[in-house]
Amino acid sequence: MPDRFVRVALGVTLGLLIAFVAQPYILAFLYSANAPRSVAARGDLSAAEKTTVDLFASASPSVVHVFAQAAAQGRALMEPDDEFGQGEQQQGSGTQTGTGFVWDAAGHVVTNNHVVEAATKGGGSISVRLASGEVIGARVVGTAPTYDLAVLQLGRVAKMPPPLAVGTSADLKVGQSAFAIGNPFGLDHTLTTGVISALQRRLPTQEGRELSGVIQTDAAINPGNSGGPLLDSAGRLIGVNTAIFSPSGASAGIGFAVPVDVVNRVVPDLIKNGRVRNPGIGIIAGQEATAARLGIDGVVVLRVLPGSPAAQAGLRGVDPRTGTIGDVIVGANGRPVHRLSDLTAAVEEAGLDRPVSLLVERDGRVRTVRVNTADVAQTRL
Repeated sequence: MPDRFVRVALGVTLGLLIAFVAQPYILAFLYSANAPRSVAARGDLSAAEKTTVDLFASASPSVVHVFAQAAAQGRALMEPDDEFGQGEQQQGSGTQTGTGFVWDAAGHVVTNNHVVEAATKGGGSISVRLASGEVIGARVVGTAPTYDLAVLQLGRVAKMPPPLAVGTSADLKVGQSAFAIGNPFGLDHTLTTGVISALQRRLPTQEGRELSGVIQTDAAINPGNSGGPLLDSAGRLIGVNTAIFSPSGASAGIGFAVPVDVVNRVVPDLIKNGRVRNPGIGIIAGQEATAARLGIDGVVVLRVLPGSPAAQAGLRGVDPRTGTIGDVIVGANGRPVHRLSDLTAAVEEAGLDRPVSLLVERDGRVRTVRVNTADVAQTRL
């Protein structure tokens, strides 16, 4: 009896072992999908997905890829394309690439000034690739370095892409959805999504200025996105992507965009005049770092331009012979001025040919000075 039990147990164990070893082969024989599988029904897209899909379908034809060649160099044609390379700056070829979008039915394209700067200064050329794949020559109509904006004019186009719908940045809320379309690392028409992370950021630009009211977003913005549109959930333009904050140079979830209300004010000036009229008072400010080392809280007037509103109001700069400090601006339109960006924001908020009330300190005494703004294109303010 025990021997029979042992034999049965061994037989069962052996059978289980054989079944275990043979299981993969049995399953492969019985269940292998050696023919195309049937497609499972998906159902409708969610409302949010439909909104995003429709937004991209509507806006992407208006987004273009900008190529700015610093100088005509035949050897650039022999270098590999930057499809997965530097994106915004293709090293060695002198080609700057970025994004732009169609502004109007006349074929004006808005992009960042830093995308086309090398071409405009170096006598180079600019071309634009449309969503259709058509490559068109373009010329610079005007640039606004203080806002990092530029306007291009497309050459002859077989079919003009539609202009983007324009929204407003005045009523934006932190947390609302944001969508960026661009050409990161040379990858055409890439959509990234996120939210508006913050408002009223300040961003350094050229000419010693800081742009105020800048939009911060966590929608992925990488090299090559510069000059592309930032859209709201209605597909309206709310900003122009201009910079990222990243130690590595790639997206770290902190991107910045020029607010559309600034764009909508600057671009028409560029189209009409080739330059933007900068409201200012006609001073050149002293270095902020030097002022801080001297314990000065405010904007030191380094020099007053002859005939400017500041000169007419009697403002005084640093004495070039003795180095004696003249006027320090400590307030503007009822708000304190600690640095140049505070004064710039107050002047730009006032606009052209409008009065600005300044608090000016001279020889330890503070007085109020009323100055009318004017177009002072060649000054810092």
